[in-house]
Amino acid sequence: MSLIEETGDQFSILPIKIPATPSYPEIAIHEVRIRKNAPKIPTANDSRSLFLKNIPADSTEPHFRAVFTQLVGAGRFESINFEDESRMLLPIDPAQATKVAAFAKKRKRGDVEAEEREREEEAAQLPQIWSRRVQRSSSTAIVLLADEKSVQLVLKAIAKLQKSKKYPTWGNDLSDDVPSLGSSWIASHLQLSRVDKPATQKAVHAFFTAFNRKEKEAIELAKRLRNEPDEDGFVTVTRGGRAAPASRNEAEEAKRRMIERDTKKKSETKDFYRFQMRERRKAEQMALMKRFQEDKRKVEAMREKRGKFRPET
Repeated sequence: MSLIEETGDQFSILPIKIPATPSYPEIAIHEVRIRKNAPKIPTANDSRSLFLKNIPADSTEPHFRAVFTQLVGAGRFESINFEDESRMLLPIDPAQATKVAAFAKKRKRGDVEAEEREREEEAAQLPQIWSRRVQRSSSTAIVLLADEKSVQLVLKAIAKLQKSKKYPTWGNDLSDDVPSLGSSWIASHLQLSRVDKPATQKAVHAFFTAFNRKEKEAIELAKRLRNEPDEDGFVTVTRGGRAAPASRNEAEEAKRRMIERDTKKKSETKDFYRFQMRERRKAEQMALMKRFQEDKRKVEAMREKRGKFRPET
């Protein structure tokens, strides 16, 4: 298998054949780098997902569905999440970490709330002004497959391509109707840019509704974390009343200032007494004598190795 080393991870090379076009009448080979998905924050679907890097600029879900169908057949590819799509989503709820236990106890209720949050985030998205999104250069994506076995089949199929040279063709056998690029793409963008005012206003209202809810949850979370002990078991008293409780960041900042104050106080009392100054000077003299003896032994060893030194006359 053709592999490359990058930041400690090994990527497999997936060559994709790009057909000739009127603007570039030659067949090109585009290399996509693939490895098993291993994010910093693990998820339940990591074992059946792949991390893709350097995807083509005109990538869409139907394009990659066709590529994976050419590699391992139909039914293995489930979905793909592009880099830009994950950035467009609203931030995670600030109080979500405290709700994990409650979701485990009340799973049905948690599923309903998750569906409501998903609908809320979809409603908060502004109307699309592009019929087809173009990816940035060297963009990444996460492909979700049917199961863990599909991941192994895809990686084995990629390894076989290095010998057979039968690369999948980009844009062949697309299952869905993909909007074309070019002048028609620009024309549709100009038309979609004149968005419907009521639809835009509805999306803005939904966004601020979600924002206010998350802000309220963040305040409630800060109240619970206000008296939470740190790793050493200490509780740092910080500013904040009932209306504006202190956050964890403010508590950490207060703790840092307290440590700096103690360090400065210790440095000011250093060598305050006469016996402290004598002990410090004595320690410095001992260190100098030790280094002198070590250097002396090194010089003697060099002389014995080279022989007796005879100056020129």
